[in-house]
Amino acid sequence: MQALTVKIRIFPAQPDILRHLGKEYIRVVNLLTEQAEQLSSFPKTTTKNVETILPSAVCNQSIRDAKSVFRKSKKLGGRPILKKPVYFVNNQNYTVSENTVAFPIVVDGKTKKTAFRAAMTSRDRELLSKGKFGLMRIIEKSGKWYAQISVEVPTSVTINKNVMGIDLGLKVPAVAVTSTGKTCFFGKGRQNKYIRRKHQQRRRKLGKLKKLSTIRRLGNKEQRWMKDQNHKISRQIVNTAIQEGVSIIKLERLENIRKTARTSRKNAKNLHSWTFYQLQQFISYKANLAGIQVVEVNPAYTSQSCPACREKNKAKDRMYECSCGFHGHRDRVGAINIMRQPVADGNSLSA
Repeated sequence: MQALTVKIRIFPAQPDILRHLGKEYIRVVNLLTEQAEQLSSFPKTTTKNVETILPSAVCNQSIRDAKSVFRKSKKLGGRPILKKPVYFVNNQNYTVSENTVAFPIVVDGKTKKTAFRAAMTSRDRELLSKGKFGLMRIIEKSGKWYAQISVEVPTSVTINKNVMGIDLGLKVPAVAVTSTGKTCFFGKGRQNKYIRRKHQQRRRKLGKLKKLSTIRRLGNKEQRWMKDQNHKISRQIVNTAIQEGVSIIKLERLENIRKTARTSRKNAKNLHSWTFYQLQQFISYKANLAGIQVVEVNPAYTSQSCPACREKNKAKDRMYECSCGFHGHRDRVGAINIMRQPVADGNSLSA
């Protein structure tokens, strides 16, 4: 089973009601965790003990959330105070149909299960039809409302033994090599760098003018663009893996990528802000849905070791050459070596 989150846009006729209920939900969670902190333990609590306008089913969920927050706060050594409004509904108290999402809210002092018009993609409907529903979260973002539904989707299993290795970078976002001999370059590093530089220049200008709200909007726009690029690259990679009958995708372990990645001083800022981890997550969940296992390997010396004789050499610019006669694109060399590397720590780790 693969756990995913399906994000559906909803269109409430009275958004102020949802906004008020979201604030009330957070107030209840903060109140219960504060009481538990004072008592040094979470007391036995039911909806009868909580004064709130929340529907009883939602209030029950807020109690469960408060218990979870309190347990985590004991480990962290401090109680977090939640501020962002949110509204959680468990899977027994909401329904999803072709174009609506229905869940309980309070209208004029009475609890009513209300259907909200929803916009769903064909992919959303397919995942919802196959999956087992979990918790639903209602949030507002930039004036738009979304229902985020946790779904567990069954995955198939690919029985072929072909392997794909993927090398991540800035100039070439991803290079994939398969054991069938296929090599593919994904993404446009120069275009990415240009877009990032354009946003950075605009932020500097706006910073001098002290237009902070505009800077935040610009930052959100850049993040959305990056996320879209990562979605497209990950989809292309997984489609190639399916075409080549790949059963295992190997990715480099990212723990020390900012120390080990090959880059120049002028690319240092891009290295620290590019979302390598997000790209790996997208590759992982799309591959798992296709029945392809994703594992991590140790990336040490994968860019320096010769795939033919294992001698270590440093690449010059984009080309790698070895005294044994082997030569090729340095990112392709990295992908070949990643494909051949044993799994990190001998275990199959999710990327």
